[in-house]
Amino acid sequence: QVQLAESGGGLVQPGGSLRLACAPSRRTLSTTVMAWFRQAPGKEREFVAYINWTGRNVAYAHSLEGRFTISADSAKNTVYLQMNTLKPEDTAVYYCNADGNPVYGDYNVYWGQGVQVTVSS
Repeated sequence: QVQLAESGGGLVQPGGSLRLACAPSRRTLSTTVMAWFRQAPGKEREFVAYINWTGRNVAYAHSLEGRFTISADSAKNTVYLQMNTLKPEDTAVYYCNADGNPVYGDYNVYWGQGVQVTVSS
C-alpha cells in the first residue's frame, strides 16, 4: 500500500500562484504515473495533469495547459503542481493520484486526501 501526502493548498488572490506537493510514502519506483485531479463544489472530479518519474511523459487538461506545470523530483520522491495566474474557477479540492507499479505486483490506484485551493479576493 502507498499513502500520498499532499501539501501546499490555501487561499490566494486571483492572478496569484500556488505550488502543491505530493509525496508517496514509499520509494519512487513503488508508483509509476503520478497525477493531479480536482473537484469543485457541485462538480465531478476532473483530470488536471500527469507525469511519470522520469518526467518524459507529461500531459495536461487542455484548458489548464500554459498556467499549470507538473514536475517530478525523484530524489525527493515528490511531485509538484505549480499553478500560476489562478482564477476563481480554479477553486477546488486538489487530489494527488498514483498508479502502483506492476513490477512489484501492485495494480492499485491510490488517492491522497485532497488539499483545498481557494482563489478569491
